Amino acid sequence: MSPIVITALVVAGIVVLFLIGYINHMVENSKLEKARLKADLNDRVRRSRDVSENMPGQLMSPALKLLLSRFELQFGERLLQLDKQNANLKNRLAELREAVAKGDAIPVRNPPQQILTEAKAKDIRFLLENFHSQITRAAQENLLPANEAKRWLGEIRHMLVQLHFEFFSNLGQQSMQQGQPGQARLAYERGVQYLRKQSDPARYQNQLHQLEELLARANAVVLEKTKPVEEASELTEGLKSLGEDEWKKKNVYD
Repeated sequence: MSPIVITALVVAGIVVLFLIGYINHMVENSKLEKARLKADLNDRVRRSRDVSENMPGQLMSPALKLLLSRFELQFGERLLQLDKQNANLKNRLAELREAVAKGDAIPVRNPPQQILTEAKAKDIRFLLENFHSQITRAAQENLLPANEAKRWLGEIRHMLVQLHFEFFSNLGQQSMQQGQPGQARLAYERGVQYLRKQSDPARYQNQLHQLEELLARANAVVLEKTKPVEEASELTEGLKSLGEDEWKKKNVYD
């Protein structure tokens, strides 16, 4: 075998090894990208469903339910292309298509939830933050028109105000029922301050008026409870003063 043939075979071998390495690299990258995309779509499906199913009924509207169902359907269909044998996903997508087809008549089965603790309020706030991030990303990816995204971001701010109003109202009423008007007054004060800080306070005049009335009642109860203590203190001071006067008179007469 001539040196030229040997050289050609060596070069060909090197080229083949290079191609094999390059192809393996491309295959691995494709697998990694597919896995990354699958994980991302699974996360977006989960987030959409989480907000849709766990949002309290008093904050959930047909329009919001429809938007979240559209999100979940859109991401779910893309996920199905990567996971074509997923029977549960197929069934879920069929349910979503049926629901989305109803438009504004989409059923809303979220039950109302009492917001009585700070932990509960934080859970709902987390749902709103989750929804906010979904809207922002959908707008960046042109999945949602800019004007619609802006409207929904405004709606999220409104829902956040509703959450705080309900939390402070319920917390105050609960404290009143437990005979703690001081704690109730603190809750109502926090609610009033929160509403007054809003950029459009006129929108929340009714809620602000309600909290101010509740604050006035709680304050009246607190004052009524402290009144006997103040009267007793005044009486004690009066008796003490009287005793001092008698002692002075006794010293003069003696």
